[in-house]
Amino acid sequence: MTSFVRRLDANQLGRDFVVGDVHGCFDELSVELKGLSFDREIDRLFSVGDLVDRGPDSAAVIEWLTQPWFYAVRGNHEQMALDYLVGDLDSRDYQKYGGAWFLELSPQEQRRIAAQFDVLPIVLEVKTSSGLVGIVHGDCPFASWAELIAELNGDDALLVADACLYSRERITANDESGVAGLAKMFVGHTPVQRPILLGNVHYIDTGAVFGSRLTVTQIN
Repeated sequence: MTSFVRRLDANQLGRDFVVGDVHGCFDELSVELKGLSFDREIDRLFSVGDLVDRGPDSAAVIEWLTQPWFYAVRGNHEQMALDYLVGDLDSRDYQKYGGAWFLELSPQEQRRIAAQFDVLPIVLEVKTSSGLVGIVHGDCPFASWAELIAELNGDDALLVADACLYSRERITANDESGVAGLAKMFVGHTPVQRPILLGNVHYIDTGAVFGSRLTVTQIN
């Protein structure tokens, strides 16, 4: 991967949206965008990760990741595909977590999709008219955004990245302290019945793959 952090300037022409965990429900995502009159010429869509596994059309991920208006952070399910290819995840375990679609692909197609996952950042930092917005899959494991960015550039970056992918400490503790240095932070990973706000941290994985509605919300 090229960098753990990707920064984007403010969208001066259109709107910015963020979507919760898609898990292969790309038809539902298309319906949501149509309902929002999403304009691919000027609007942008951000993803909190976990675009794949469990759902009906995970293979469509490659089409979405190549769109110039679509930006995603890496989720733990994208990481699972990478771990499987380097031998760090057993195929039986990967299948249990929804990776059957990937296992059925040819080795060439697996590598092609994994190459797209490998360049996904751990965090996205987006300038908006209301302030700085952070996007992470699981959580920011620090009290401030600045500390997270510093640690992702330090010696323990891999451990910090892993925490960003998998941590549920904030929501488990119902911690409302928020993340200093951000107007808002959006995360997925933990399915919730409806979007939850803890401090300035928005939990937006509303479990579309389990039959609930996919959450797409405007961030600016």
